Amino acid sequence: MTSLLQTIESPQDLRRLGRGQLKPLADELRAYLLDSVSKTGGHLSSNLGTVELSIALHYVFNTPYDRLVWDVGHQTYPHKILTGRRDRMPTLRQQGGLSGFPRRDESAYDTFGTAHSSTSISAALGMAVASKLRGEERQCIAIIGDGAMTAGMAFEAMNNAGDMDVNLLVILNDNDMSISPPVGALNKYLAKLMSGRFYSRAKGLGQKVLGPIARRAEEHVKGMVTPSTMFEEFGFNYIGPIDGHDLDALLPTLNNIKQLQGPQFLHVVTRKGQGYKLAEADPVLYHGVSKFDSSNGIVGAKSGGKPAYFQVFGEWLCAMAAHDKRLVGITPAMREGSGMVQFAEKFPDRYFDVGIAEQHSVTFAAGLACDGAKPVVAIYSTFLQRGFDQLIHDVQIQNLPVMFALDRAGLVGADGATHHGSFDLSYLRCLPNMTVMTPSDENECWHMLSTAFYMDTPAAVRYPRGTGPGVAIERDFKTLPVGKGELRRQGEKIAILAFGSMLTPALAAAEELNASVANMRFVKPLDTELILSLAATHELLVTVEENVVMGGAGSAVLELLQQNRRIVAVLQLGLPDRFIDQGDPALQLKACALDKDGLIRSIKQRMEET
Repeated sequence: MTSLLQTIESPQDLRRLGRGQLKPLADELRAYLLDSVSKTGGHLSSNLGTVELSIALHYVFNTPYDRLVWDVGHQTYPHKILTGRRDRMPTLRQQGGLSGFPRRDESAYDTFGTAHSSTSISAALGMAVASKLRGEERQCIAIIGDGAMTAGMAFEAMNNAGDMDVNLLVILNDNDMSISPPVGALNKYLAKLMSGRFYSRAKGLGQKVLGPIARRAEEHVKGMVTPSTMFEEFGFNYIGPIDGHDLDALLPTLNNIKQLQGPQFLHVVTRKGQGYKLAEADPVLYHGVSKFDSSNGIVGAKSGGKPAYFQVFGEWLCAMAAHDKRLVGITPAMREGSGMVQFAEKFPDRYFDVGIAEQHSVTFAAGLACDGAKPVVAIYSTFLQRGFDQLIHDVQIQNLPVMFALDRAGLVGADGATHHGSFDLSYLRCLPNMTVMTPSDENECWHMLSTAFYMDTPAAVRYPRGTGPGVAIERDFKTLPVGKGELRRQGEKIAILAFGSMLTPALAAAEELNASVANMRFVKPLDTELILSLAATHELLVTVEENVVMGGAGSAVLELLQQNRRIVAVLQLGLPDRFIDQGDPALQLKACALDKDGLIRSIKQRMEET
């Protein structure tokens, strides 16, 4: 017997089903999703929560003519399965396979590429305006989570949209979660909307009130339930909250909203991990998963292995906080991923999760630094890009002692181009007053964190995802001499200047090439003395960094040589001038010739040319 899911190759197939077939389809889709993600890894709990919503949206609206813009994209696997990509799910997040996020070049149903949060309302509003200018009757729909709604950009877009005469539907997928548990005043406000008598009475309003009836009557009935909501004050017609797992509520509500004009706001309540008890019980654990046995769930990792860099940071943070009461830890909604769970438990008064608000996190830290605190901002490299103006204007110009712990630097693997920390060395080193450090191992990372903390100027320590070479950590608070590298291997003719994670393959390559190797440690300030000394005694300098070549550490070395009028052959190795798709990190590095063999091949080729 053919399953319902096997008959769905497009939303057109979905729309041919009877309403009574949609609930069994949802059950099949959820089971397939669980089985598929358990074999590939990926974002699980958020996708389990959007099964019914995805079905309802594609059933009611004429996609892809009607535009669906999924915020972040952690919750789009059901959308992908329903839009002709079911059989490609085994390739999810792998090289050459399906992206873990919406991508415009992957499907016409992916109307806007996402992966960073809080962009959906802005993008959908742009589409709505473009459609109106062309005289097209099209529905433009943004689906955004309660976590993503904490970002200022979402409210900027709502402020703009609420004063426009366009058909825009914002669906708040409220699952009381982001990546970490929710924080802030907005969370409390949403909880209030869903509490008590209001929620119980409002649940049925979608079917009773909406539709081609007088808007005035609709507002009258809603006004009997509650005063105008914040969203109505922004200029939206607020509907809800409704149960996002109840197709009997979703379908008539969405059908009736189609008849309304102007900005609409639908509040949908879902549960992360819906239908899989283990994920329901611990949605954080099942947010992003590796391969696992779905019948037994995720089993704890074996102890005794090398610590990941984020774990080194987390341990250092707790140790330094106990040592120095000035330390304040800040994260934009990435407590678990940044290694700050233990710190949050031990030092709750000095721990601040500011929600998904990278810009705010930077300026908040600047304010703390103004009045004597020592803020440590734990943020992924790719997310600091979102706070770049604040970094320049609020931290660097004022030369404030804000420390940035930059995780996920370089290539990160399965999340692909949106999450690679490929540009931080370039965009940080151009900033006056900034010190930039690149640890090559776990022990060096620990001491660089201490060095950055004790500086009276802005500093950044950038470290990669995953584990290092496994060097034992000296858990003291000694600092490193600022702007000083070290010569790790003495060779002949060729000198490799390695930055951060590239030291390990550089040392391996140097054994075959008989090259000198310098662990540069600092991108800014550079070790001028070491570089000039190597330039005077070697025929070729090779700079190696897990960052784009353009404007990176190698470019800094070239600038230094030019300023000192030193003429020597230089080979710059790093990430190419293109975006790197998802895949295994080791294979990504190999493809960029940043593994041992790639370094040897590139250096030999250059020596043959000279």
